[in-house]
Amino acid sequence: MVPACHEELRELYRDEHLVVVDKPAGLLSVPGRHPANFDSALSRLQAINPESRVVHRLDMSTSGVMVFALHADSHRALSRQFQDRLVSKGYTAEVWGIPEETSGSVDLPMRCDWPNRPRQIVDHEQGKPALTHYSCINNHDGTSSQNSRVWLEPVTGRSHQLRVHMAELGHPILGCEFYAHAEAYSASSRLNLHATRLTFMHPVLKESMTFEVSAPF
Repeated sequence: MVPACHEELRELYRDEHLVVVDKPAGLLSVPGRHPANFDSALSRLQAINPESRVVHRLDMSTSGVMVFALHADSHRALSRQFQDRLVSKGYTAEVWGIPEETSGSVDLPMRCDWPNRPRQIVDHEQGKPALTHYSCINNHDGTSSQNSRVWLEPVTGRSHQLRVHMAELGHPILGCEFYAHAEAYSASSRLNLHATRLTFMHPVLKESMTFEVSAPF
């Protein structure tokens, strides 16, 4: 059973076609299978407008910007943008260590590790393409030399992609319960991954819209 999330789901923008929110860490994107896990970003929005529809998802442990559709047409148009990779996404993460290269790309195919779901693994034979661009922002809060803050731009949208790619790079995200070693996991009380920026085309106005929320860690 998922622990209750007491933080609010903050709305950044709403019109008759869509709503953009800042999802807190610890809140599911959509309801879980167990009745006790009904609380989620989607269910909270549906309490306001029953027509609210999910377009994309963030892991429960990941905070940040999400967009939801408010009717079938906007859902179709927004979903197509994500499917066709026309949406720009940027994440802030704090990782263990300092990457040798200040910027680069991780291009490693991934698939689900079925016996150990929801874990994902790199598989060069059966995995689906997964590409992430990264760049170092600065050292962790300016006081520690062992951790780094990085900017991540996923080109593909595989489950746990950013977690797996940073771990494969040798710099797991702090607080990651699946892929971080013990020291990196215990370095933060939460997963230090935040969906900071989201850019998409408004499905009706046909205008580019960008929403940005600074990382809370």
